Amino acid sequence: MSPVIPADAPRATNVTAVMAAFAPYRRVLARPGAVAFSAAGLLARMPMSMASIGIVLLVQGATGNYRTAGFAAASYTLAEAVLAILQARLIDRHGQGRVLAVAGPIFGIALGLMIWAAVTHRPLGWVYALAAMGGATLPSIGSSVRARWTHLLAGSADLSTAFALEAVVDEIVFMVGPIVVTVLASVWTPAAGLATAVVACVLGTLLFAAQRETEPPVHPHHADAVRPPMPWRVVGPLGVVSLGLGVLFGATEVATVAFSAEHHHRALAGLVLAAWSIGSMLSGVVVGTLHWRAKPATRVRWGSFAMALGAVPLIFANSLPMAAAFLFVAGWGIAPTMVSSISLVQSAVPPARLTEGMALLSMGIIGGVAPGAALAGVIVDDVGAATAYWLPVAAGATAVLAAQLLPRGVPRREARRG
Repeated sequence: MSPVIPADAPRATNVTAVMAAFAPYRRVLARPGAVAFSAAGLLARMPMSMASIGIVLLVQGATGNYRTAGFAAASYTLAEAVLAILQARLIDRHGQGRVLAVAGPIFGIALGLMIWAAVTHRPLGWVYALAAMGGATLPSIGSSVRARWTHLLAGSADLSTAFALEAVVDEIVFMVGPIVVTVLASVWTPAAGLATAVVACVLGTLLFAAQRETEPPVHPHHADAVRPPMPWRVVGPLGVVSLGLGVLFGATEVATVAFSAEHHHRALAGLVLAAWSIGSMLSGVVVGTLHWRAKPATRVRWGSFAMALGAVPLIFANSLPMAAAFLFVAGWGIAPTMVSSISLVQSAVPPARLTEGMALLSMGIIGGVAPGAALAGVIVDDVGAATAYWLPVAAGATAVLAAQLLPRGVPRREARRG
């Protein structure tokens, strides 16, 4: 007699399979304090996607000049890139709680005063200086969150899942942030979007800094002590990879905005770019469910190749739906490359300099976005948006070449011996 199979058996099997696939996420979030510091980190990272565009909207609204607004945003971004490493070193030496609890309020005061200076039409020098102070003191939350996961999951195979989770959080920030800041600036006042980003950052940073139970141990620096060396054979090529990715990001955003304008739908540029973020977010979710056999350096090589290859079809886009579809596919290479890069830093950089090592990756990306956007703008003005899409391809190819310089078989935390 044949066994009776319940009608809902296939559905139950599918649900079980999905739950099993997401088990790694449940494990990492079940760690004491994990949900709390990751959620605080999400809130504190909102300026990543809101501050620059918020500054542009604020200053342009106050002055009527996009060039002035661009200089203010550049002051913020350049100061962030230059001083991110210094803040990371302070965090490694004095602890996340102590440094971030100071950086967050100073950041809030600096940009709060910048909003006041712009709205009350103070001399532009004040606006630029206060924007730079804000960028210089932007809390290094992304690096700190990942360093905290490294401490919490030391020796666990789920660490890659935690990094993938944070890559997904980054994509959520980049999808939600620009929409919030532009809507608030449009329906309320140009200052509202930037002010919201500032409040979210300060509140999230203070909540994050207050969670001392999951904070990594401090590595104080003594005058007579020898600092563990940075493994530049790993970090150097990764920095170039990050720089290439930054140029790719900045150039793609500008080219897509211009492409949308050429097709008479500039207002839809945000939605087209959202397809890119959605692709990256989905790939990050998938990456977090997998346990990799390939070493992080190998995954960086393949990830950068996928990103470069994914940018090629954009050259042939001839409509907004086609560009959105191509960007969605291209986005699938972002999160795996970022997760692999962070995993490689975590495995090679000594604990006493881990936050600094991760900040170097962030600095590379930040340092590449501005020139990528500027160069893409020049190409758009001279020959059009379609040609500007060649720049992301070239930037991706640069990242691929730099990834080939990563040493094979890097010993784990080789720099500890220093």
